[in-house]
Amino acid sequence: MLVELNIRDFAIIDRLSLRLDQGFNVLTGETGAGKSIIIDALGSLRGERVDPTFVRAGCERARVEGVFSVADCPDVIPVLGEYGLWDEEDDQIILTREVSAESGRSVARVNGRAVNASILREIGGRLVDIHGQHEGLSLFNTRTHGDMLDRYGGLVPLRSQVAEKVGALRRVRDELSELHKAAASRAERITELRYLLEDVAQAKLRPGEEAELAHERTLVQNGARITDLVNSAYTLLYAGDEAGRRPVKPIVETLATVGDALAELARLDPQVARMAEQASELLYTLEDLSAQVRAYRDAMEFDPARLDAIEDRLTLIRDMQRKYRGSLDEILARAASAEAEIERLTHSAEHLAALEQHEARLLNEAGTLSAELSRRRRAMGDKLAQAVEGAMRDLAMPHVRFYVGLAHQEDPNGVPVPVEPGAPAGQPSGERAQTPQFKTLNFDKTGIDKIEFLLSPNPGEPLKPLARIASGGESARLLLALKSILSRVDDVPTLVFDEVDVGVGGRAGHVVGEKLWGISDRHQVICITHLAQVAAFGDSHYAITKSFSADRTRTAVERLVFEQRVDELAAMLDGVPLSDHSRRSAREMLDRVAGFKAQPQRQAEPIAAVK
Repeated sequence: MLVELNIRDFAIIDRLSLRLDQGFNVLTGETGAGKSIIIDALGSLRGERVDPTFVRAGCERARVEGVFSVADCPDVIPVLGEYGLWDEEDDQIILTREVSAESGRSVARVNGRAVNASILREIGGRLVDIHGQHEGLSLFNTRTHGDMLDRYGGLVPLRSQVAEKVGALRRVRDELSELHKAAASRAERITELRYLLEDVAQAKLRPGEEAELAHERTLVQNGARITDLVNSAYTLLYAGDEAGRRPVKPIVETLATVGDALAELARLDPQVARMAEQASELLYTLEDLSAQVRAYRDAMEFDPARLDAIEDRLTLIRDMQRKYRGSLDEILARAASAEAEIERLTHSAEHLAALEQHEARLLNEAGTLSAELSRRRRAMGDKLAQAVEGAMRDLAMPHVRFYVGLAHQEDPNGVPVPVEPGAPAGQPSGERAQTPQFKTLNFDKTGIDKIEFLLSPNPGEPLKPLARIASGGESARLLLALKSILSRVDDVPTLVFDEVDVGVGGRAGHVVGEKLWGISDRHQVICITHLAQVAAFGDSHYAITKSFSADRTRTAVERLVFEQRVDELAAMLDGVPLSDHSRRSAREMLDRVAGFKAQPQRQAEPIAAVK
């Protein structure tokens, strides 16, 4: 629930702090006082669009902060945890939205951490639902009707199963489509892959061959120099240089002499023993080095004719690299995968047949689930219609007929759905016949039904789509009727109603108050109203006022005690100046509402329980 709302420099509001209670909260006040601005501020916390026009004139930025208790919000906590925004030691979260007057950019925060608008929408939308005086227009959008029916009937899990099956079917159909498109080019691709394999096999390419050949070419090109260097190294190590002007003994022989001397010295002075050991170790190392140099020298073989063969081989490799536009390793990898691709393409007919069988299975499964969903929707549609008609009677529209229409469209590529012999085309069977007939019906992730609410407001008038017949007042009352019914299955903790009582008066206004108060049994309800009959049902009543100071408009909010409520309702009934009669009427209204609320069984929602 919304615990506290703080607004600063937002439209005509400079500073406003509103602490709200559980139950039914009503906000009243004269037109232009800023009641709807509070709704706009709440909308900003739901991630709705904000712009610089929301910033109070002369201010740098507007700021809205909402403190919410999420202790009883099972849908919100997992989302907070997913984004690392949940503190298990605190059952409250703070949503903040700021917008700059200069740049127009807005910043959203959850518990002080900046988040993008989509995350704010995901979290805020699970905390607050706003129903404005113009939201009746959303009833004209038939895409919302199916969602309302499924929520009312508890059919969302079954609809999710249908969506999952339809998603799998679409993926299989996409793969089948790709296979059919590739059929013409399949043979060409196989030829191309086989040519690659033959080319690589004929060239006898090996991994790392290019680097080996480049190294060998360097050795052959520098053969004479390498021979001189290795002979020189071996001579100095092991043979010595007796032919020079200053004869040089072999290094190995010299080091052996040094070792003998140090060994003799160590016998005389034990402190030299480590040096003698080092000389001995060096001697062994040099002898091993000499053996390696000799082995390298003996293995050397530099054939000038080999250079031509190396160049020819490197040329072949580079031609292959240009031809196939890749390195040697990439060419070999493509050749390795080519065999698997040829195998797959060769057996694509079998794969195609298997996919078609899978498609048929999924079609049947999707059809079975969709038919069951449609059957339940029809049953729940009848119950919803009865509940709405009952609620509309309470709202002074006793002759309204409400109907939930389920239409189907045949489609040769649709799902097979069983129908009873003689049943209307595309209408799923309630109970399967002994020998069921089948229709293939158009479908999507929501099933086979095109759901639309139909209304007849007066006796003798045919049922028609809402957009063609519902007036503004009728739309508002129909919206309220639906919300009072759907509140049983709505998980959003805070519901905000902005003048949904437009066009309603008298006894109907009293029933609107009953309905909204009834909804508050399961939700925190915040309602902006101009009707005293509605305001009288508030568990908490707040008056929004505006004042003028230094050529500026300021908005303030005050929680009213009983006598203040009497004056506020009296003003709403008969205007100002207040009369004794209007005060007496207001007091009687509050007393009647208090008596109604005190009844053991609430009468605010005279509708059948949802099963």
